Amino acid sequence: MSVHAAPAEIASLDTRFADLDLADRLSLAASLGRAVFTTSLGIEDQVITAAIGTHRLPITVSTLETGRLFHETVDLIAETEGRYNISIERFRPQQDAIDAYAARYGLNGFYDSIEARHACCHVRKLIPLAAALSGAEVWITGLRRGQSGNRAATPFVAFDTERNLLKVNPLADWDLETIKAHVDAQAIPVNALHGRGYPSIGCEPCTRAIKPGEPERAGRWWWENDEKRECGLHVPDNTHGTPAARNAAQPGPVSLATENGCR
Repeated sequence: MSVHAAPAEIASLDTRFADLDLADRLSLAASLGRAVFTTSLGIEDQVITAAIGTHRLPITVSTLETGRLFHETVDLIAETEGRYNISIERFRPQQDAIDAYAARYGLNGFYDSIEARHACCHVRKLIPLAAALSGAEVWITGLRRGQSGNRAATPFVAFDTERNLLKVNPLADWDLETIKAHVDAQAIPVNALHGRGYPSIGCEPCTRAIKPGEPERAGRWWWENDEKRECGLHVPDNTHGTPAARNAAQPGPVSLATENGCR
């Protein structure tokens, strides 16, 4: 199928995914064109990586090593590679873009305004994501409907008009309990932080453990009031394309700020 498939073809494909198990969903995704799976090393993403490695599927596995990840997340990359005999491609932000951001907002300026936080995500996630998806025709993600209200209508497959590729979400209909049961049954390695109250894990300064009764993603950018807050990876690049966000990605004066103690 062409990545420029008509809406009717996308809808038909979405229906086909519903009747398949995970391995077959991934195999079908790989048959649609050059496929790239971007993993955050979260529990659902580990399920997908395990299936790719176990079934030796022709899917590139990539991750965005933002420079501010928890050390538990970074350690899990190597552990996962060894377990499934795969190579996970790392995509990192450009140092000059980080320096420009720090000069404009301060290294931790994302706490001060939504604009600054979006600009940080733009530098550390969106630009590396573009590199990770360069040449891809199919983008595989771990999005699930149960992760947040903003993701409740996540389809199995859609056309990403911004990136001009098919976006496949093979776990769209899996709930967290199903994910955990699968992980236990397959002895899939997962981030140690999940056992400490972190169901959704991003950059260390922007993630906290959730409280009893809170939704899965309540610990992400917890200081913001918008319940639909996202980093921009899975929403149209409107905010992140603002002049402020673009300017933050441009080389500028080198800041003396460093990333000591933050990943």
